[in-house]
Amino acid sequence: MPVTAWRQGAVALALATLVAWPAAQAAITPMSMAVISLAGDARYANRRMERGYPGHPQGRALQGVQLALEEAAFELDTAGIALTVRDVVLPDMAALPKALADLKAAKVQHLVADLPLAELRQLVQAAPAALGGAVVFNTGLDDDSLRAQNCAAHLLHTLPSAAMRADTLAQYLAARNWRKVLLLQGPEPADVLMGEAFNRAAKRYGLKITQTKPFKLSGDPRERDLANTRLLTGEREHEVVAVMDADGEFARTVPYATQWPRPVVGASGLVAQAWHSQWERNGGPQLTRRFQKLAQRPMQSHDWAAWAAGKAVAAVLVDDAKAAVPQQLKKLRSGAVVIDGFKGPRLTFRAWDGQLRQPMFVSHVDGVVGLAPLEGVLHPKEVLDTLGVDEQESACRQRP
Repeated sequence: MPVTAWRQGAVALALATLVAWPAAQAAITPMSMAVISLAGDARYANRRMERGYPGHPQGRALQGVQLALEEAAFELDTAGIALTVRDVVLPDMAALPKALADLKAAKVQHLVADLPLAELRQLVQAAPAALGGAVVFNTGLDDDSLRAQNCAAHLLHTLPSAAMRADTLAQYLAARNWRKVLLLQGPEPADVLMGEAFNRAAKRYGLKITQTKPFKLSGDPRERDLANTRLLTGEREHEVVAVMDADGEFARTVPYATQWPRPVVGASGLVAQAWHSQWERNGGPQLTRRFQKLAQRPMQSHDWAAWAAGKAVAAVLVDDAKAAVPQQLKKLRSGAVVIDGFKGPRLTFRAWDGQLRQPMFVSHVDGVVGLAPLEGVLHPKEVLDTLGVDEQESACRQRP
C-alpha cells in the first residue's frame, strides 16, 4: 500500500474512533445502590469498637461495598453500567419513609442493610412498596429467625447465620473427636438463641452436652459465683467448653482461665467466622490488603459480608441490567448468578431462605485452623448446605 493511502486510512480510522467514543460514553447507564445504617446503632458504640469482641462488627458496611464496586468496575463498564453507592445514615427510623422516597427518585432498588434487628425488619417491610421493588441484603445480623419465620422473598443474607456458625464448630469438634462439651449459657435472649443453634448442631454431629451451666455478669455479691470461671468449669467429664455469649464480655475471660486444661469455643477462643485476615489461599491476602488500604482496618466477617453484597449486585446487573427486580431475585436465589468469595468455590444463594452458601473459617485471633465443611462431611446435593438450615428443615415459605 502506498504511504499516502496508508496515512489516509489511519486518519480515517482515528476520526471514526473519535466519533464513536462519545457515542460509547453516552451508552453508559448510571445506576445506584444504597447502604442504609442507623446513626445511633449500639453495635458501633465507641466502647464496643474499643473492645473488639470476636465476631462483632469493627466498622460500618460502606467500605466493603465500595471495595466490591471498585473490583467490579471493569465488568460493569463492559456491560455499559456505571454503578455507584449511596451512604444513607438514618438519624432514627422516623426518617425511613423520606429516605426511601429519595432513593426511589434516584431509581435505587438494591439496598445493603447495616441495621439492628427491629430496624431491619421495618426496612424489609417498607422497601418493596416504597421503591417499586427492592432487593435487601442483610450483612450484619446472624439471627436465624430472619432466615425462617421472619424471612422475605426479597431479603438475602451474605453474613452467615447462627446455625451456620454452630454447624462449623460442631463439625470441627466432631472431626477432632472432642465430643463431650460443657455449655456455659448466658441469660440474654441473644445468648439463648445462640445456645439453641449450638444444641441443634451438637445433635446433628453427635456431640454430647455433658452439662449446661448458666453464667451471669452482675454487680450483686449474691450472684458472684455465676461469673466464676473456675467454679463453672469444675466438673472433669467435659473435653471442651462452649460459651454462649452473644455480647462477648464474659466469653473473653474464659480461655486459659478454666479449672482444667480444656479448649474454649463459641464466642471466644475458637470461633466460626465468614472471614479472617490471615486466610492465605484463593486470593485472600490480596482481598485483605485491598480492604486494609481502603478502610484503614483489618477485614472482618461483617466487612466481607458487605463486600459480598456489593459483588452480588454487580453480578446480577452485569448478567442482565434490564431485568426487573423479580427476575433478578429469581436469578440470585436459583444459583444462576454466582460470586467469587475468595474462599474457593463459587458462591450462590439458597433458594429456600436467601442465605449465601459459603465455606466457613474455624479460627482464633491469630489464624485459621480449619475450613468448613470439613473433609469427610457429605451431602446428597451440595456439601455447603451442611452448614446451616437445609431445605427440608427450613421454616421459610417466602419465594420470589
